[in-house]
Amino acid sequence: MITWIQKYFQHHFKVVFAVLLAVTIIAFVFTIGAAPGLGSADRQAAIDRPFFSYNLSLQSDQERLMGDAGLSANLRMGAFGQLDGEQIQNYAFQRAATLHLADLWHIPAPTTAEITDQIKTLRMFAGQDGQFDAKAYQTFRDNLKTNPRGIREADILRVVADDVRTEKVQTLLSGPGYVLPADIRSQLGRSDTNWTLATATAEYTAFKPAITASDKDLADYFEQAGSRYDIPPQMVVEILDFPALDFLSKVTLAETDVRAFYDANPSRFPKPADPAKNDPAKPQVTPPADPAADFAAVKTQVESALRFERAQKLSAKAASDVSLALFESKARTSEAVAAFITSRKLTIKPVPAFSREGSPAELGGSSEAVSEAFRLNKDRPVSDAITTPTGSLILVWKETRPSRKPLFTEVKEKVTADHAEGERRKKFIELGKTAKSTYETRLKAGETLEQATAAVVTATGLKLESKAIPAFTLRNRPQDLDFSVLGALERLEKGGLSDMVVTGDKGIFVLAVDKQAPDLTDKNPRFNESRDQIASFAARIGASAVLSELVEEELKKTTPPVAR
Repeated sequence: MITWIQKYFQHHFKVVFAVLLAVTIIAFVFTIGAAPGLGSADRQAAIDRPFFSYNLSLQSDQERLMGDAGLSANLRMGAFGQLDGEQIQNYAFQRAATLHLADLWHIPAPTTAEITDQIKTLRMFAGQDGQFDAKAYQTFRDNLKTNPRGIREADILRVVADDVRTEKVQTLLSGPGYVLPADIRSQLGRSDTNWTLATATAEYTAFKPAITASDKDLADYFEQAGSRYDIPPQMVVEILDFPALDFLSKVTLAETDVRAFYDANPSRFPKPADPAKNDPAKPQVTPPADPAADFAAVKTQVESALRFERAQKLSAKAASDVSLALFESKARTSEAVAAFITSRKLTIKPVPAFSREGSPAELGGSSEAVSEAFRLNKDRPVSDAITTPTGSLILVWKETRPSRKPLFTEVKEKVTADHAEGERRKKFIELGKTAKSTYETRLKAGETLEQATAAVVTATGLKLESKAIPAFTLRNRPQDLDFSVLGALERLEKGGLSDMVVTGDKGIFVLAVDKQAPDLTDKNPRFNESRDQIASFAARIGASAVLSELVEEELKKTTPPVAR
């Protein structure tokens, strides 16, 4: 395993979406089913299922357990990604176990300074340079004021405070960690070896060999593809649409409403840039703050946003009223639903068949609407009202089409393209072997990689570009160095040439022009540094194992017996 290759990403935190945090938090509660009692049929059981300070039989405790963990994970990870359902459940259970130990060991509540320091480490509030961005944090706080799910700043602070305590417990559990000298030498060899490289890159996009295939070749390829071309299950629905635009004329706004909306959401409406600030010929003077002028500059945008937001609420109410009337009419079949729609003189719109991965424009691009559609069937032919980015709608089931294997003629065009791409890549890889052989011959004759490239181009027809990479170590590698180059180093000695590494739209040959190993004895100052890093990692693994065992034992106490 190449543990020394790590890919760093720049932070691209879009704080305007911060108010959506709760949507991704609470949703975990309903998608988790790996552990006994969560997301399963016994969730409503009357028997208590204590789990540290929670009762897993109670919906409210489940939401508190998973909600706090989801919020904690979002704050820690920021724009780096999201955990899936199983990962967030494991994190929630271990977090509860850690807080239980914090109570047992009388870990005190954190101070204000500790909470402040913790907030400054959260990736959610990091700027482009990876450091804490006070402006991003303030914008996040502003957006919390309009959070429809009710997440408050107090919730954020409570979760952060708990995380401070969990980190103290983690430190106690981790201990010193253990590491063998051989592991330290291995790590030092990876991170501190001084490499001087040369690379030759072949452009895959420029490689366009002639590829012909008979219908029999394509048919055989199609048959051997298994389920690759199967058409997934598709849903056919119609919709009762309540677009927000239809309700704009019904919205009336007072001047005070618009100003109050702006005051509650100042970060959503930044003041337009002053062109004079970019004019070096004019003196740069920072004008005094003028909230009234700032509001006047964006009043039109604020009014439009507020009007549309209220129109969305009106559309949601209209859809909910129809949904309630449908329920009260006891229309439980497609025929009864159709009769209700006719009696109310409602307009129903068709939607093209779509799969779970699809999101038809008619559904406003709403993934929630797609998910809800696939819960419908002949016994539940109509959905509740669903809010979309463009308004609200109600889904009416028409047909569920099961997955099926298409006829070859239906997907011949895609099969032809896939077959051609597969053959093209095979030829590219084979040509890469020929190129390597030619390179090695020329290198043995004393040529540099750059000199040998001309001969390889003539022999293979590949479009190649050579490049020299100055000496570096993996600890201080060039930021623009291709990671596929790093992957080839583990198998290279001085003077060695790698196979062509095919990645994306290129193939790369790596030549180790020079390789100088570091001092691997304990006299190297980095020896102790590497030992501490590896020991810390091993200690964290040990702490996680302890918590996992604690969680498992706690769950066993109340896990319902399996019927035999």
